[in-house]
Amino acid sequence: QVQLVETGGGLVQPGESLRLSCVVSGNIPFKVNYMGWYRQAPGKQRDLVAGVTNDGTIDYADTVKGRFTISRDNAKNTVYLQMNSLNVEDTAVYYCHVKAGVYITAHYWGQGTQVTVSE
Repeated sequence: QVQLVETGGGLVQPGESLRLSCVVSGNIPFKVNYMGWYRQAPGKQRDLVAGVTNDGTIDYADTVKGRFTISRDNAKNTVYLQMNSLNVEDTAVYYCHVKAGVYITAHYWGQGTQVTVSE
């Protein structure tokens, strides 16, 4: 059974930082080629925050460029999201996502971790 466990969420004030971690465990039948973070605010759709491929290609949502940094440690099967200069609009549940395979793909999601930015 594949598990993605996110940690690091919490309540912070605007301008502060948080670091999210996602540890992937279990037997994934295909090679993992993408790891990323999504977020979903109340009443809104789940959107990509940042993602990184095996060759190091990174994508960021425009709203987080320059503030968030994604990284991965393949040896630890872990992906991180360093979030700096947080603002109220960053409040959401953050989900870890893993994509495996090429012609046949499998997608895995974590349970989510709440990030709340408030005065």
